[in-house]
Amino acid sequence: MPWFIKTKTEREAQKEISDDIWEKCNKCKAHVFKQDYINNLNVCPKCGSHGKITAYERIGMTLDSGTFKELNETISPADPLGFIDGKGPYTAKVDQARKKTGLNEAVVTGTGKINEIAVVIAVMDFRFLGGSLGSATGEKILLASNYACEHKLPYIIFSASGGARMHEGILSLMQMAKTCAGIARLDEKQLPFISVLTDPTTGGVSASYAMVGDVNIAEPGALVGFAGRRVIEQTIKQKLPDSFQTSEFVLEHGFLDMVVHRKDLKNTLSGILSYYNR
Repeated sequence: MPWFIKTKTEREAQKEISDDIWEKCNKCKAHVFKQDYINNLNVCPKCGSHGKITAYERIGMTLDSGTFKELNETISPADPLGFIDGKGPYTAKVDQARKKTGLNEAVVTGTGKINEIAVVIAVMDFRFLGGSLGSATGEKILLASNYACEHKLPYIIFSASGGARMHEGILSLMQMAKTCAGIARLDEKQLPFISVLTDPTTGGVSASYAMVGDVNIAEPGALVGFAGRRVIEQTIKQKLPDSFQTSEFVLEHGFLDMVVHRKDLKNTLSGILSYYNR
């Protein structure tokens, strides 16, 4: 076979090799050595864009090594409506998300330590149905907040979500009030709740627990908002600025306390927690 004719198998093999070596930045489109990208915490060394990371990657870079203990790992979605759309049943989507991620839900909860300070943590994973807030997601977040209350520990949630999981209808929307009720109990006991917003934090999550932290932090360039840009522009009949709904824009307008680079986040969190532990 001539050198310039490649079989499909050869082309696929070449792409796999390329994928193993390079990472393409979604923002600046630069190709970066994958290992350099990973070593830089999935942040593009060219433009500083913060890429998405998995829940367990987030836990690994936030908590002290060997301190994480997972809570309520087996809680998983139900299908109260028997939901089916043009792409098939909701249960099939859940099964696919489980296989893709190795998770049972869009959030991982547990306990651990940040620079020797004990915490309860909840980390959302956008790969699982867009990090959507379903009834099981809300249950895990609530149970983690209850654990923090019972053991007098600070609570940290890392949000990454497209919003409410509409496959579950009103039961999904009920999680907004349910999770905020759990956080309100933390406030009653004067236990700190820190909310960390990552890309993206939108919809029902941004309209509930993600924005009610004692301290609200976001990563640089994260999409933070409720409705989408196009919907808002069509509603108000105005063109929005390019920076609209970025974490920097939200900080400027008073809805965040700080924007923190991923590499500095662990020490920033421990500094805040040290203040509360005085």
